[in-house]
Amino acid sequence: MTRYREVLAVPGMASLMGSSLLARTAITANATALIMFVVLALDLSYAAAGGVAAALTAGVALSGPLLGRLIDWRGLRTVVLTTVAAQAVFWLSVPLMSYSVLLVAALAAGLLMVPAQSVTRQAIAAMTTVPQRRAAFALEAVQGELSYLVGPAVVILFAANTSPEAVAWGVGAAIAVGGAWIGLLNPPLRTADEADADTGPRPPRREWLNLRMIAVLTMAVGVTTLLGGIDLAVIATLEEAGQVSRAALVVAVLGIASVTGGLIYGSQARSLPTWLLLGLLGLATIPLGLAADWRWLAAAAVIAGLLTAPTLSTVADAVSALAPAPVRGEATGLQSSAQSAGLALGAPLAGFAIDLTAPAGGFAAAGIAGLAAAAVGLLLTRRSPAATPSDDSVGVAAEGD
Repeated sequence: MTRYREVLAVPGMASLMGSSLLARTAITANATALIMFVVLALDLSYAAAGGVAAALTAGVALSGPLLGRLIDWRGLRTVVLTTVAAQAVFWLSVPLMSYSVLLVAALAAGLLMVPAQSVTRQAIAAMTTVPQRRAAFALEAVQGELSYLVGPAVVILFAANTSPEAVAWGVGAAIAVGGAWIGLLNPPLRTADEADADTGPRPPRREWLNLRMIAVLTMAVGVTTLLGGIDLAVIATLEEAGQVSRAALVVAVLGIASVTGGLIYGSQARSLPTWLLLGLLGLATIPLGLAADWRWLAAAAVIAGLLTAPTLSTVADAVSALAPAPVRGEATGLQSSAQSAGLALGAPLAGFAIDLTAPAGGFAAAGIAGLAAAAVGLLLTRRSPAATPSDDSVGVAAEGD
């Protein structure tokens, strides 16, 4: 735990982690809040609710590199506070909207979502030393897992027992408060050595969006495709076993194991390659289809869970190391978009496999997607030009982190 104490002792880091956790937990739950509003308040179908959630998710996926580039150009505070204002207007207006208006507004809200995740990753890279970054990015990955564990569950609980309108306002308030907190903190996005990065010419995209970066982004898509597929396969497996009510417990076990794995990995002195962690995660996912009882499924899921946060943290670390300072915002935005695309792809891929075969096919499809992304990532990394001595840290980040 010494490594984590060192990271949290960095001036401003504890406040950054706290504000980011608040914003990300609410952002993680925002699609769920809209689904509950459409189903319970507008009394429409789940298909209609899924359309609104898809519009919001599409907007978030498209906006990542655009908002990142704006941050590189205009600075963190201007962009974050602008998106905070947009979110406040949207969520306050949700109860007043008809379905057709909400569908369009959700897309706009996604395009102007507070970039809490990418800003946190940029700030971590700027505020920590190289030896501290593995632990810092592990904490960031753990933070993401906690937001997925807490956010949607809280929204469902309150929407079912209070009103979906109040829940929408609550989610909007949490996004606004968390985002405003980040904006007021205005954490640095450049190290001391990079202070003059914004005054120089912006590197052409072809220089930094190279084979190594493409390899990391491919693996970013792969890991979230796998995770999105696991969730659906768990539900399908337990529904067939007549135990679907236990799905939440299995997903909770996955989340807790991921948090544990992230904390263990971040405390280690040695890193592992992203492609290796992702490949192991894929291999650990495929056999989950052999479990026919929720207890066995939960037990088997522990290994996959232990590998999840470490894999996510190495992706973030690699992107931050490979991106030149003037374009780091755009690069971390691309990472966020890649991961959003993977989440959107994972459930349909697993669902298609389940429909063609059996629930076990969902786990197989998710695991194979992870293995394929790991293989592509390894191949592209090996084909990239050899790192020069001055680029050793980048080579380690891309292959060893």
